[in-house]
Amino acid sequence: MEDNKRIEILRNTLNANKDKYIKRLGELVAIDTHDIGHGIDGGLEKKGQEYMAELFKALGASEVICDQMEEKVILESLEKYNEGNEGHNYDGRFNVYATFKGESEKSILFNGHIDTMPVGDPALWNTNPHDPVIKDGRMYGLGVCDMKAGLMASTLAVELLKDAGIPLPGKVVITSVVDEEGGGNGSIQAAMRGIKADAAVVCEPTDQSIIAAHMGFIFFKIEVEGRAVHSGAKWLGVSAIEKAQKLIEAIDELEHQWLMNYKHALLPAPTSNVGVISGGSAGSTVADYCEFKTCVHYLPGKMSHEQVVKEYTDAIYRRCEGDEWLKDHKPKISIYQAGGAFEMDLDHEFTKTFAGTCEKIKNEAVIVGSPAGCDARVWRNMANMPTLQYGPGRQSECHIANEYVELQQYLDAILIYAQLILDWCK
Repeated sequence: MEDNKRIEILRNTLNANKDKYIKRLGELVAIDTHDIGHGIDGGLEKKGQEYMAELFKALGASEVICDQMEEKVILESLEKYNEGNEGHNYDGRFNVYATFKGESEKSILFNGHIDTMPVGDPALWNTNPHDPVIKDGRMYGLGVCDMKAGLMASTLAVELLKDAGIPLPGKVVITSVVDEEGGGNGSIQAAMRGIKADAAVVCEPTDQSIIAAHMGFIFFKIEVEGRAVHSGAKWLGVSAIEKAQKLIEAIDELEHQWLMNYKHALLPAPTSNVGVISGGSAGSTVADYCEFKTCVHYLPGKMSHEQVVKEYTDAIYRRCEGDEWLKDHKPKISIYQAGGAFEMDLDHEFTKTFAGTCEKIKNEAVIVGSPAGCDARVWRNMANMPTLQYGPGRQSECHIANEYVELQQYLDAILIYAQLILDWCK
């Protein structure tokens, strides 16, 4: 059957079943699956994962695996890949992996996370965050954009092919993972378990663009010691806040060097952001302690985790040598979260295939980069798979009150994923 005829069948089937597909998304959004304390204190993903496991079985998955999260796996990943966030509570938290067999062993994997951020201030929501509401072509609800629409769209791509009477040409693997909002531990464990395919799609929201690169990130905490005295005798003390300011100037200078030296065709220049600063106990006391937390975003290919850590710590300690107090009271530097950078070859067969699929369905294929990290890095760098990011919704709608997804984008994603399965696995 030629492509145009098959696409017409898929479109007609999608339109005939769109109410069912939208209903499934609403059912998933209605289940509260938020992380607690960025996953450190746990998460409520269990009921959502049970829903996905039952849906996979109902759609005819040949295998459905529930994989309990384990701290030892994350520690192994940290040791081997500098990927993982230790010390999270995994009570009742498990990944779900579904496999749908096709006519060949050619395979594709779709990745989505079931966990969401917490509601935040309920007063900012116009509707109940866990009661999906459809208005003006949008579905509102917590996690609908980030990223239950992408996860459900990839799942229903299999159902769309089934509803259309088109057999799967190859194997489809869908990973519904937990603890993504805590730094990606769910996908990290999946990759460490050996879950993989011939190519992967991370279904995070991309506003209908294909993301082929994202920046790496490292969160630093710098703790500075001072000497407390009454502020009336300030000269007898040492202000940790003032010393911290000197160190911030040092990393600002390093950021400027990076801005001048590193460029990328799809991504902005590397950045260092001081996001939190705290110290001191009273206005009348010279501060004996100050800490500040930063986040560095760096470029794939041109920079590495090890390089950034070395240059960052070197810049701070070099500034210490020029200060009478800091040279003998050096700050403590620690890393409390990190994730690698991601980049996919634009000339790779999978990139060309995906772009071709989008052109068939939408008459265009836009390939961009993203400053925000996601699980694409895990599947590309750890599982060593050709990987791209594509999903319904906009990044600007993530982690905010009144989160929504355009339902047309959601339905388009189902169609595109279904056609991609046909194009890649044929």
